[in-house]
Amino acid sequence: MKHFNTVKKYVNTKTFSVVAVAALGSVGAHAELPAGAASAMTEITTLVDDIIAAVWPIVTALTVGFVGIKLFKKGANKAS
Repeated sequence: MKHFNTVKKYVNTKTFSVVAVAALGSVGAHAELPAGAASAMTEITTLVDDIIAAVWPIVTALTVGFVGIKLFKKGANKAS
């Protein structure tokens, strides 16, 4: 934190953020994953995609249900 405050005196926060993101991005660009790790990441990505695909119908049904309940309450309050 001490170093960040020192940098903050000489460089604005936006410039510091851009430089930090560029530095972190360049480190990742030179790293190559071993074949096993790349395979595991592919499997995890596939699993997450499957979970998201399975959850969307539930999220849609809940959203439609909550909106329907809200509209029903609104109509019931106007009728009474």
